[in-house]
Amino acid sequence: MKRAVLTCLLLFGAVGGRAETLVLATYNVANYTLTDRQIEGAFLTAYPKPEREKTALREVMRRVDADVWALQEIGGEEFLRELQRDLRHEGTDFPEAVVLEAADPDRKVAVLSRRPLTRVVRHTDLDFRYFEGRQLVKRGMLEVAFASPMGEVALFVVHLKSRWTERRDDPQAALRRGREATAARDRILERFPEPGQARFIIAGDFNEGPLHRPLRAFSRINDRPISRAVPAVDSRGETWTHFYRRNDEYSRVDYIMLSAPLQPRVIGGRGEIPDAPMVLRAGDHRPVVVRLNLVGPPVGAE
Repeated sequence: MKRAVLTCLLLFGAVGGRAETLVLATYNVANYTLTDRQIEGAFLTAYPKPEREKTALREVMRRVDADVWALQEIGGEEFLRELQRDLRHEGTDFPEAVVLEAADPDRKVAVLSRRPLTRVVRHTDLDFRYFEGRQLVKRGMLEVAFASPMGEVALFVVHLKSRWTERRDDPQAALRRGREATAARDRILERFPEPGQARFIIAGDFNEGPLHRPLRAFSRINDRPISRAVPAVDSRGETWTHFYRRNDEYSRVDYIMLSAPLQPRVIGGRGEIPDAPMVLRAGDHRPVVVRLNLVGPPVGAE
């Protein structure tokens, strides 16, 4: 019964005290762009995301009713504005819309926000040593900030390299993904040299599980804590966020991580993963949703 109530709250946005509560979600919107697709048995090149997937995606977003969305795999400004416009026509308005144009020409990170943004920084220059030379973090890192009763809160949106690669010396691009995370982490520490006293969120698709290098890089350097992943479950207690249909494989690759001052402010002590049927009609990822109480005493212990 408790799980059913939790799911209803999540899906229909039954959240009071908006001024005191921040609802934040990260969501890989599954190739919301032009790309090659298999549609009803036909292979089509440079084809848009099907309308039935877009409709399901918007339904998920409306029901979650987040204040701020960290998005991955959006095609660029044109596609983000389309999503913003269609949501507005259906009664859900996000006045703030920011996309990051980085090295990847096709899949980008973005933010949709109800809250006014006090800062936007586009980190497109992140690079790292990789075998014979240096490489850019393919999708960069988008930084935005917004005001809260606690003071300004920063959000860093990332989408690390996928597991597809042609390099035999880096199977599944694990080395590259780890170094992208380290480069992003180092930039966050440049922005916030004292992470234990800073208010920031790291959100996105890490393309890696909880025991691998990306999550460890964002978590700590040696004994120095940086941030912590918010545990999240669906209505059945399951934690997966990505379904790889070809291998019938379920995995956790999407995360929201919080710096120390924000960790005890997670309402209920954990996040939520929507699991209504329309979620997998929208794409191959499930969003992760976290609610934070930004006023008064912390709602839980670290």
